Amino acid sequence: MIEKVNPAHPDKIADRIAGAIVDLAYKKNSNPKVAVEVLIGHGVCHVIIETSETFTIDEVEKAVKRIAGDVALDLVVEKQDEHLAKNQSDKVRCGDNGIFKGVPLTEAEIKLSSYAKDIYAKNPFDGKYILDGDRLIICQSNTEENDIYEDYPNAIVNPLGYWTGGINVDTGATNRKLGSDMAQSVTGGGLHGKDLSKADVSVNIYAFRKAQELNKPVQFSCAIGDEIIDGKPYSEIVEEAREYINKIGGFEKFAEWGLF
Repeated sequence: MIEKVNPAHPDKIADRIAGAIVDLAYKKNSNPKVAVEVLIGHGVCHVIIETSETFTIDEVEKAVKRIAGDVALDLVVEKQDEHLAKNQSDKVRCGDNGIFKGVPLTEAEIKLSSYAKDIYAKNPFDGKYILDGDRLIICQSNTEENDIYEDYPNAIVNPLGYWTGGINVDTGATNRKLGSDMAQSVTGGGLHGKDLSKADVSVNIYAFRKAQELNKPVQFSCAIGDEIIDGKPYSEIVEEAREYINKIGGFEKFAEWGLF
């Protein structure tokens, strides 16, 4: 059983905005420290950034409007806490406390991810999809049911009928759709809106990918300041995550679908 939402879902719009701001931080510094929270809905986008970098209202607003359209921006930018900054002052160390797990994807999870991407390619609007055994539920906004039934004749499509969706119907918040992004690998740490020094990003990516490679669950714990995780220097885990993020096109692209 798995749920997947597409990049036009309000929560994913929030994740994408957060990712775009992290991308911006990496254009300013190869190793920035940044954490972004986004709450968006009903014409307003609230953004809080804690960072080592300097952001202007104009550059943040440009990213928000490109992704979300014409919404008002409520922006707060604060310097990263000095105690957290000292943790990374002379080398790359673990930036979070946490437990991180990776779980191999099931056939159903892989199948639904493929369905979701195919549906979104034809219908680039807010949508949510569930696969429970043979029961496929497709909730796709701004789309006639018959258009979906052509490709998925046995699905349950839009149980309440036609709907419009989007940020004028529902609010979106950063990291609220981690089940869609990580399947059974969900932990307490969110994937989006943070730089690579944060274990929420790098160790989650590392654990997920290792589970797929070994085809078995893995789990790691870490304390802020740790230099070794799973017998590897934390700096290597960060660089592996950097390579992965760069390969898929950056943090904003990563936010579209998560890890699968």
